[in-house]
Amino acid sequence: MKDFITLDVDLHGPVARIWLNQPETRNAFDDALITGLTRAFTLAGEAREVRVVVLGAHGTAFCAGANLRWMQRMAGYTREDNLADAARLADMLRTIAECPKPVIARVQGDAYAGGVGLVAACDIAISTDTAGYCLSETRIGLVPATVSPYVMRAMGTRAAQRYFLTAERFDATEAHRIGLVHEVVSAEGLDAKVDELARALCATGPMAVRACKRLIAEVAGRPIDQALIDWTVEGIADIRASSEGREGVLAFLEKRKPSWLG
Repeated sequence: MKDFITLDVDLHGPVARIWLNQPETRNAFDDALITGLTRAFTLAGEAREVRVVVLGAHGTAFCAGANLRWMQRMAGYTREDNLADAARLADMLRTIAECPKPVIARVQGDAYAGGVGLVAACDIAISTDTAGYCLSETRIGLVPATVSPYVMRAMGTRAAQRYFLTAERFDATEAHRIGLVHEVVSAEGLDAKVDELARALCATGPMAVRACKRLIAEVAGRPIDQALIDWTVEGIADIRASSEGREGVLAFLEKRKPSWLG
């Protein structure tokens, strides 16, 4: 789509592809990129034909964190300016995380600071074995506050205690070990793995996937009490009674493809 300045966006067909497209700045964040990503993921979530969204990047880096020119402007911000700026970044991350379509991060290169937040906000993350990761904020006297809900959900509190505090760089193998990425592949195998996952997601029920994303968000970290049990009972009852749920079960029993597979 030509009206995105910092992105290369294709929302046609079942697999939407959104590419960070500022290779000369290593796809670093600025106002335009934040606004563009928020809008692109909103449109992808609303597009009826889109079943999966792939977030990738052109160039050698996935996302190098904040753009230097943007950081220079921020140095003169008032607290009110900083609140508004941080709110826009937080809204972008939430738009990605809460997109009703499953989102795959295609990580072909380094992800630093806010770039790690981008990876963590996606449902599934596939990384090349040469990509490096770093939550570098403390090196310049900042904290990874806005990305922390998504990064900590992905890597857990214990890993965050190390990498938030030390600002160490870690490799893709370590990112996989701590849960930040789901799989590490060679550069040559990256697109094949992403396409394999996209095909698997396109075979699932659209309403079921949306409900699963909500289920994960609601259940994670909550005590298994009667309120949670009641909520899950209502959830399975509602999806069984839905048109998609009925169609899926009938298709399985009748040994045919469900209607969402055409």
